[in-house]
Amino acid sequence: MIPYKWLVAAAFAMALFMEILDMTVLNTALPILGEHFGADTSQLQWLVTGYLISLAIFIPASGWFADRFGDKRTFLFALAVYTGANLWAGAAGSLTELLTARLVQGVGGGLLTPVGTAMLFRAFPVGERARASAMLAIPTTLAPMLGPVLGGYLADEVSWRWIFFLKVPVGVFALIFSALVLKHGESYSRDRFDVVGFLTGGAALATLLVGLDEGARLGWTEGRTLILLGIAVVSGAVFVTSSLRSRAPMVDLSLLKDRTFALGNGLLFPAAGAQFGAIFVVPLLLQTQMGLSATQSGLVTAAQAVGMLVLLPFSGRLYASVGPRRLLVTGFGIIALSQLSLIGVGADTSTWWIRASMFGLGMGSALVVVPLQAATFAAISLADTARATAVFSAGRQVAGGLGVALMATVLTVGMEGSGDSPFDAYHTVFFLGGGIGLLGLLLSFAVRDPRPAGSEPAPSPEAPARTVGTA
Repeated sequence: MIPYKWLVAAAFAMALFMEILDMTVLNTALPILGEHFGADTSQLQWLVTGYLISLAIFIPASGWFADRFGDKRTFLFALAVYTGANLWAGAAGSLTELLTARLVQGVGGGLLTPVGTAMLFRAFPVGERARASAMLAIPTTLAPMLGPVLGGYLADEVSWRWIFFLKVPVGVFALIFSALVLKHGESYSRDRFDVVGFLTGGAALATLLVGLDEGARLGWTEGRTLILLGIAVVSGAVFVTSSLRSRAPMVDLSLLKDRTFALGNGLLFPAAGAQFGAIFVVPLLLQTQMGLSATQSGLVTAAQAVGMLVLLPFSGRLYASVGPRRLLVTGFGIIALSQLSLIGVGADTSTWWIRASMFGLGMGSALVVVPLQAATFAAISLADTARATAVFSAGRQVAGGLGVALMATVLTVGMEGSGDSPFDAYHTVFFLGGGIGLLGLLLSFAVRDPRPAGSEPAPSPEAPARTVGTA
């Protein structure tokens, strides 16, 4: 008989794969959607931005919903909303209707990942969370690899509607499977809904993410960028003040008093920033400077996913034997080297050299993602898991957006510079990527593992709801 923890992992892996596949598939098909609806780039951008805003608003609320209604009910609700919104999007008759469906998708997506992560970590014993994290990394690796190729094929050869319809059977199967195998989790909270925290936290996260995107595309001195970032700062300040004063905050910031949890969230920037930044920049290099098609570019960058898949089966075992610090230091070191190896890239550089760099990026990421997630939650109690995953998921969104924004900005400034070769601008970006990896390496030395963090016995039921200040 299959252990329950693996049934939980399978249910979440299906949902996570479907959600991550969405963004990479859609981006490839945007030009065809523009032709179909007669929309320009600024209008099409709202299909991405609108989803991002909706996602950001509901991520902070995910912990409260899971604690109030239970993991299973919240997960099934999120999965049903997300699947139904995909069906609606595929059948949309106008750009406005498609955008509305994307906003509804964001509601499901904002709840799906944090709640699924909490559900997974509650199902796995503390000492086995590295294995859970390794399995979680598989859909997050495969989906970005398949998305661009699949999206391009469906949009070109079938219909743009199938980039949404494709996910419906997967969602329906995941919904039925989850309803049959998942247990009703315990409700950990009867607190009132923190309306102020929900509104200010969602506003802060949404405007920050959109502001970072606008700044990278339009410039940091543009009025719209400054307004968005200003709203993010003000909303964030109100959110933090309200959360610290509230007896039952939407996002429990006191969790950051736990040194390990706070450090893990800090390491999200070099981890997600370096990876997402490279995945954003390298396809631009291949297509705009080296003349590769989108499909050819995708086949080159797919080496990153292959690198992750090679090491993921071993990363959980390595975590149990050597602890998080050594894995993190090694992983960030490989990420830094993979980026620095591209500093000399030019028009005559073999694509195999770039493949090797992306393969290295994937291997480094595999060594980082498992210990980072497992160690970050090592001292978090079951009662606090849902709210902790809300904090972690929000941090990951910000870290990825910040990494892409930084690299896009450096690239834009370099391209508009002194008129040197465009490759010089890319060299600067890869130098920055290497620096971000080295930052992660240095921060990793602060991770303590006298024994592998997360390998200690699970806390007893009588243990306090939160363990604060542990390492």
